[in-house]
Amino acid sequence: MHLRTLKTNLSEYFQIFIGIVLASLGLKAFLLPNGFLDGGVTGIALLVKTQVSINISLLLVLFSIPFLILGYFTVSKRIVIKSIISIVGLAIFIHFENFQTITNDKLLISIFGGLLVGAGIGIAIRNGAVLDGSEILGIYLNDKFGISIGKIVLLFNIILFGITSFVISLEVALYSILTYIITAKVTDTVIEGFEDFIGITIVSKKNDLIKKAILEELGVGLTIYKGSSGFGNNGKIEDFDIIHSIINRIDIKKMYRVVHYIDKEAFIVEFDVNNIRGGVLRHYIDKKKNRKLAVSKSKITKKI
Repeated sequence: MHLRTLKTNLSEYFQIFIGIVLASLGLKAFLLPNGFLDGGVTGIALLVKTQVSINISLLLVLFSIPFLILGYFTVSKRIVIKSIISIVGLAIFIHFENFQTITNDKLLISIFGGLLVGAGIGIAIRNGAVLDGSEILGIYLNDKFGISIGKIVLLFNIILFGITSFVISLEVALYSILTYIITAKVTDTVIEGFEDFIGITIVSKKNDLIKKAILEELGVGLTIYKGSSGFGNNGKIEDFDIIHSIINRIDIKKMYRVVHYIDKEAFIVEFDVNNIRGGVLRHYIDKKKNRKLAVSKSKITKKI
């Protein structure tokens, strides 16, 4: 048990280290050398750096302290401890790194700087840490109100860049906002995963055949609702099953083909799924096991 915990912790800290490297690469190779402002606490530190002569890494740590205190009382001590390690690690990397500037094209700087920083932030958050103190505010508001962390960080940065437009220049502020539109999207994608799921509701007189075919061909979980009555092209329908399932968007066409093969008149409703928890959703049912439950294609064809 202790060995498994140790492996998990080592894996988390290794991934956090990867996040630090990616974020620092985005900062030092793209954003900072080209005069672009970073967001969050780093952005505040850079803005203050233009007015005073203090090391940027020291400012980064100092401005993170209020947010770490917020995390101590509202999130968890474990997140705060890992975040302190991550923030100090990022500050050290920024101080000692010497990446060569890759491009001077402002659009490329915004895109690839945002991609790298967003990936780094997302990887760190997935492993229970943050690379910027302001992200703790994002985690807190996400838990409290369900607002995505990327959107919270983006709003925070828009306020910051609004101030920047007056202190430095409007152009730098606008390009920095573009960078964090990309950063916010990448952060959410890394945190929530790359899979895109949708919900499907199917009403058909041949629901038994459709249920078995979906289990056999797609291997996804099903929920069956009992319908007492309904009305359609063929008049009133009594005592029928309503099939409900969640499926990866890449399999939706196959789902339609399976249902259409059995019943061309089936009524299908497709809807977006914003959040999911538990179930067999992320691990599709073993199709081989379900062959015992599902009938073969030949039997389905014969019944139709």
